[in-house]
Amino acid sequence: MGCDGGTIPKRHELVKGPKKVEKVDKDAELVAQWNYCTLSQEILKRPVVACELGRLYNKDAVIEFLLDKSAEKALGKAASHIKSIKNVTELKLSDNPAWGGDRGNTKGDRHDDLQRARFICPVVGLEMNGRHRFCFLRCCGCVFSERALKEIKAEVCHTCGAAFQEDDVIVLNGTKEDVEMLKKRMEERRLRAKMEKKTKKPKAAESVSKPEVSEECPGPSRAKTGKPEELGPDTREKKAVSAPRSTATNGKAGKPPCGAMKRSIADSEESETYKSLFTTHSSAKRSKEESAHWVTHTSYCF
Repeated sequence: MGCDGGTIPKRHELVKGPKKVEKVDKDAELVAQWNYCTLSQEILKRPVVACELGRLYNKDAVIEFLLDKSAEKALGKAASHIKSIKNVTELKLSDNPAWGGDRGNTKGDRHDDLQRARFICPVVGLEMNGRHRFCFLRCCGCVFSERALKEIKAEVCHTCGAAFQEDDVIVLNGTKEDVEMLKKRMEERRLRAKMEKKTKKPKAAESVSKPEVSEECPGPSRAKTGKPEELGPDTREKKAVSAPRSTATNGKAGKPPCGAMKRSIADSEESETYKSLFTTHSSAKRSKEESAHWVTHTSYCF
């Protein structure tokens, strides 16, 4: 059997079998995860941040996403768990001295080694290209390899010396199992933070209500005292003695005590010479005819 031009078709060209499952190139996947932003698909540039699930982002892309959460962005699903800038941690990365960057291949006549990474582990020296597991600490943002954690077991960060716990260690670009475990931790952490906020609110309300109660009842305590009829004669005499003393002390300040009646000096039992010093005395009260007219004397009158 021949076709036009004398070509002989083969069986796989005529019979359509089941389609083969397309396999993702592992090297290309690693390059995309470790060298490009998960949100904007641009090359990672400092400042670089990581979420609680271990994904890498450019900080500018995260801020733009938080400001404009439009449904048109398909890549926004990858960052749907990021509610605020507090949910990401800025990473402290160590540069790889062997990485030349884009300056070495300006003409395009050299081979770019995609497996060479821009950053390395500051403790062991492994390159952060996806071949080795890396992690970072939520408390300080330092990044180092998992091998450094296992070889140098300590409760303090290897680079900055900050104390951390197991919950603070987050694997970067981990497997599906790692992502599920980190997701559970994230949900538990957020629930714990909500419960702490709820417990703090009633405590704050109680602290505010306490000074209000003290302002409502200022002055001496309103303790129940016995009726005046029940008091003995000795206590009545003490009160009578303490009354003039209090008036004398209040007289120095110039203000009478609360509730005391104002008395004129004319009604007091002082001498007449003492009373004549005040304007309320009868000698100080004169009629208009008896009072003299005061005229100022100046040189301008003459």
